[in-house]
Amino acid sequence: MADPRVLVVDDTAANRRLVAALLSSEGFTVEGAEGGVQALEMVEKSPPDLILLDLQMPGMNGLTVLRELRKQWPDLPVVMQTAHGDIPSAVEAIKLGADDFLTRPTANDKLVLTVRHALERHQLRNEVHVLRKRLAAEHPLVQKMGPSPKVAEVVRQVAEVAESPLTVLIQGETGTGKELVARAIHAGSQRSARPFIAVDCGAIPETLLESELFGHERGAFSGADRRRAGLLELAEGGSLFLDEIGNLPAAMQAKMLRVMQEREVRPLGAARAIRIDVRFIAATHARLAAEVAAGKFREDLFFRLAEYTIVLPPLRTRLGDVRPLAMRFLDEAASELRRPVAGLSDEALARLTAHAWPGNVRELRNVVRQVSLQSEAHTITHTDIDRLLTRAQSRPGPGEQVTEITSAPEGASLKEIADHAASEAERQAIVRAMRATGGNKSQAARRLKVDYKTLHLKIRRYGLAVGKGDQDAAGGDADGDEGAGS
Repeated sequence: MADPRVLVVDDTAANRRLVAALLSSEGFTVEGAEGGVQALEMVEKSPPDLILLDLQMPGMNGLTVLRELRKQWPDLPVVMQTAHGDIPSAVEAIKLGADDFLTRPTANDKLVLTVRHALERHQLRNEVHVLRKRLAAEHPLVQKMGPSPKVAEVVRQVAEVAESPLTVLIQGETGTGKELVARAIHAGSQRSARPFIAVDCGAIPETLLESELFGHERGAFSGADRRRAGLLELAEGGSLFLDEIGNLPAAMQAKMLRVMQEREVRPLGAARAIRIDVRFIAATHARLAAEVAAGKFREDLFFRLAEYTIVLPPLRTRLGDVRPLAMRFLDEAASELRRPVAGLSDEALARLTAHAWPGNVRELRNVVRQVSLQSEAHTITHTDIDRLLTRAQSRPGPGEQVTEITSAPEGASLKEIADHAASEAERQAIVRAMRATGGNKSQAARRLKVDYKTLHLKIRRYGLAVGKGDQDAAGGDADGDEGAGS
């Protein structure tokens, strides 16, 4: 890279020579201008990398020159310099866009350091600008899921189906980004200006699900003191995202099939049905075809949902996405957690890339955020990563045997022993599900195929502690900008 060019604007020739000698000895290429008019003419011909501008000059003073510069070169770094220590003028210069302000006499090292810092800030602004332009040109799913060919195929499918009227079924493991894809389909459709309503079919208690989806009239049941629009009605003109559709109870499967066929919904207690214009997008971590074969899901509803199917690849099959995702999560964590983390060492990135990520992008995000919070150094090392991944791998998985078994009381009857064993097995299953989901009850309920309220009551019954990851919202987990949906 060529030596940075600095233009020194000062009406005193001696000052120009002194500054030129100092900056030249530090590796800068220095030019001089004796006044504002000459400076503007020189910038017009060939803009320098930085301008060191005197405030008090005859004819056109420094503030006037700065105003003119900002009209045509708003990003050109300018450091103001004066012998008068004029604070009001300094404030005005900063408001006009000066990068810094120096008062003479200025120590040589301070002047050089100020110039270097101004140039570094300018370079950083340029890099951020270039990065933002590049990201803006990319599809939002590439930004949030990664640049791998498998993500590119998902992007292609989203573009292919978004503007069609087809119902879309999104299949993929937990944490692969199903809600992100659903939102991308909605955003790419002609319905994008209308509502996108997401409902977690496994998080709403079965007794409340019909009322939540269809709405109710006043007096429809005890406590219904006013009319309430259901989620189907609220999604009018837009899209309804049915997350974890496999958890929909059998009775509701039949009712949803009718809604999708007839395009009308009748709120509880209503005398007549309401016509609706809604696009349906569904998602599941289960293989619905297998659920149909097992008699757990209606075949006709499956075919109605799967007019177009998108299968999301797990993170372990696209490990090239780990690095860009990890860096994005690291930047987010550094900002949100206010931790001065500069980056990840090559060894740390190698550890992340080698991991299988059973929890997919959500697990990667959690690991990066935790290690950002716990690391003592500015750069995260492989030791920091190993500590977290070892801890995660030591937890029992969904199919692993748990050793924390308690025995039935001495002298218990066969029935009491059987009841105790059943309760203990249920408790262990809940413990495993809560560990696997980081204490998130909504996700744990989906894994266990029970409604949210049932799981909540059993957690209280067994006196199980719930971590900070718990979310009690009946509408399900909000994935936000974590890089992966449900």
